[in-house]
Amino acid sequence: MKEVKTRFGIIGTNTISDKIIAAAHEDNRFTLSAVYSRSMETAKAFAERHHIRHCFTSLEKMAASSLIDAVYIASPNLFHAQQSILFMKHGKHVLCEKPMASNVREAKAMIDASRKYGVTLMEAMMPTLKPGFAAIKTHLKKIDTVRHYFACYCQYSSRYDRLKQGIVENAFKPELANGAVADIGVYTIYPMVALFGRPNTINASGLLLSTGVDGQGVVNFGYDGMNATVIYSKIADSQLPAEIQGEAGTIIVDKINNIKSVSLELRNGETKEICQPSQKHDYFYEISEFINLVQNGRRESDVNSHINSLITVEIIDEIRRQVGVVFPADKE
Repeated sequence: MKEVKTRFGIIGTNTISDKIIAAAHEDNRFTLSAVYSRSMETAKAFAERHHIRHCFTSLEKMAASSLIDAVYIASPNLFHAQQSILFMKHGKHVLCEKPMASNVREAKAMIDASRKYGVTLMEAMMPTLKPGFAAIKTHLKKIDTVRHYFACYCQYSSRYDRLKQGIVENAFKPELANGAVADIGVYTIYPMVALFGRPNTINASGLLLSTGVDGQGVVNFGYDGMNATVIYSKIADSQLPAEIQGEAGTIIVDKINNIKSVSLELRNGETKEICQPSQKHDYFYEISEFINLVQNGRRESDVNSHINSLITVEIIDEIRRQVGVVFPADKE
């Protein structure tokens, strides 16, 4: 039987798009048909690099085109909702970069559009679809009652040096719905939600930068019988692993934003690696999951589900409220 191809369009000619394309070529069902950029020159340069036949400078024309079945959206956060909804209206399936939306109002509109137009919508949250996260879920019961989840993702942004020189780039613009919790913190929060659901309480603190976005933050969450703590930053580095602490032992994760190594350390002295290194590209698993959903007529993933994405955006909204980060999109 001939393998069915899913024809993709790409919005965003940046580094993450390069990585997604490299990973997607490991799945034989993927084919890349079109790219969008505001500049035809940029679109053509990207198309030449990735052997893409069709270039668009109009989102409406690309959405209406019969050349694609699905779109990967890697534009600035502000545009995720409006672009996703546009393509879903035209019957196109949407893989949207994290965070899924600027705020919960936009996220709900995206999910409603997926339901209304009967198309797949999935947030491109990479770590929760990797084998390491599946290993965490499988072995979670072995540490007995979970008492604490801890995750840290701190990565100094080269754009912060420019900000200190008075040059404001996209990464630190509130009008584009950016900042530490939206861009970095989401990686610590989404796995927590996928494992434990919506927290009962949220207590956040953060550092505001001159543009009005957050540069870093620490958040404590309360659950029934357990606590969670996440740390994130775009203005400092950290090498701390993530931990899930239970009464019978601890699961240790090398990097919550890109899970590769996971170990289990039990109180009885047993220690073992529970995740084998993968030969696949880091982003292969999210692409494969998305294509599976599209080709099987499913609107959402069991892991990167609509409810997990919605709860994560709700949490980010509340963190921003407590820290004092306001996006222009919040006022619309």
